Amino acid sequence: MGDLTELELQNIRHLIVGYETSHNKMTSYAKKAEDAGIRQFFDKAAQDALNNKQTLMQYLG
Repeated sequence: MGDLTELELQNIRHLIVGYETSHNKMTSYAKKAEDAGIRQFFDKAAQDALNNKQTLMQYLG
């Protein structure tokens, strides 16, 4: 991948923060869920957000 512009870098950072927020919220929702299916849904959403964050962070490293 070529060099990132300042705007692209800012957008990636913004997405990373958003995925971190999503991960934290989905984890919290999963812990509070009483239904196993709903808990599983939120656990998967939390893991997906974490994976997306890690993928984006590779572009910064």
